[in-house]
Amino acid sequence: MISRRLRPYIEDRLKQMPGVVLLGPRQVGKTTLARNIASRKAKSAAVYLDLERPVDQRRLHDADTFLRAQAGKLVVIDEIHRAPALFETLRGIIDERRAAGERAGHFLLLGSAAIELMRQASESLAGRVAYVNLGQIDALEYPAQVGDTDRLWLRGGFPDSVLASSDAASLDWRRDFVRSYLERDVPMFAPRLPTETIGRLWTMLAHAQGTPLNQARLASSLGVTSPSVGRYVDLLVDLLLVRRLRPWAGNVGKRLVRMPKAYIRDSGLTHALLDIETWEGVLGHPVAGASWEGFVIENLIAAAGERRTPYFYRTEDGAEIDLLFERGGKPEIAVEIKRSSAPTLSRGFYSARQALKVKESYLVHGGTDTWPESDGVTAIGLVELMRKLVK
Repeated sequence: MISRRLRPYIEDRLKQMPGVVLLGPRQVGKTTLARNIASRKAKSAAVYLDLERPVDQRRLHDADTFLRAQAGKLVVIDEIHRAPALFETLRGIIDERRAAGERAGHFLLLGSAAIELMRQASESLAGRVAYVNLGQIDALEYPAQVGDTDRLWLRGGFPDSVLASSDAASLDWRRDFVRSYLERDVPMFAPRLPTETIGRLWTMLAHAQGTPLNQARLASSLGVTSPSVGRYVDLLVDLLLVRRLRPWAGNVGKRLVRMPKAYIRDSGLTHALLDIETWEGVLGHPVAGASWEGFVIENLIAAAGERRTPYFYRTEDGAEIDLLFERGGKPEIAVEIKRSSAPTLSRGFYSARQALKVKESYLVHGGTDTWPESDGVTAIGLVELMRKLVK
C-alpha cells in the first residue's frame, strides 16, 4: 500500500472536530486510507459502512438508532452522498455528544462529488465537520522502487493505474474508469445531462489541456449552447476530474486575461482520453507540453495544501505566470513550467513577476538539479519544489 501524506492531518482533524468529510474522485484511495485510519484505533473502536452495499444500507434503515449505538467509535461512512438524509441525523447526534462533552472524532465521511456533498453537509453540519481533499498519488508519495516520476506522469496517480503490471494494463484500467464514470456517475449525479456529449467534451478538454476555457467555441463544436457547456464543465469539476484554474485578478494596473484555464486533473486520464499508451507516445504527441504542465500544477497544488490559493496570471500584452500561489491576499510564489532539462525563461515571466512583486520565483524543469537563474529565479525539479512547499 502506498502511504498517503494526508493521513496524519486527517487524524489530527478528527482529534479536533466531530467529523471529517474526505473528498476525492472514485478509486483515488479514500476507502483504503479510511480503513487504514480506522485500523489504527483500538479493536472494535471503529465501524465501516459502504452505502453501495445493500447490507450496510439495511443497517442504516433506522440510522438514528444504529449510529447512536456506536458511541465511542469512529464511524466511517463511504459514498455518503448516496444518503443525503443522513446529514440531519448526524447533526442531532453530534450536537448531543457535544453537549455531553464528547466533542471530537465521531465520523469520517467519504464522498466523490465535491460541490454537491459540501452543499449537503454545509446545510446540516456547518461548524461540525472539517473538509479534506484527497487527490491522486503525487510525486512525494510515489514509491521510488516502483519507477521514476515519468511513469507517474504517463499513468497518472490513481493507485490501480500507476501500479498496473504494464502500460497496456494501466491504459485498459483508465479506459474502464472513464467508461464507468460516463455510464454510472454522470447519470447518478446529473440524470438530465447527456452522457455522450459530456464524454465528447471530456475528450475535447484533453486535447485542449491547459488552454483558456472558451465555452462558446466548445459549444459550437458540440452543437449545444454555451450555458449547456458551462453545466457540463461544472459537473466534471464537481466530480474532481477537471480543474478550472482561475486567473489572478488583483489590481496591478494591467489589462488581465479573465478566462479560466481548464486542466484534466489526472495526467493518466488525459493520455487515456487521447488513446496514448506509452512514454514514447506521450513525447511524440502535441499535448506533451501541456500534459506535463498540468501534471506539475496538480502536484504543486497538492503540496501547497490549503494554505495557499492557486491561480495563473496573464496580461493581454503577454506577461504570464503558469502557476501563481497567493497567501493572505498577496501573490507569494510564481512558477514557470518547462519540460526541457535545459529550459529558458520567457520575457513574459520576468515582467509578470516584477509587476506582482512575488517573494519567490521558480522555473520547474524536467530534471532533478537545482541552480540559480537570473534576477532571483531558481531552476528546480518538481519533487524538490514540492518538498519546499510542504514545509
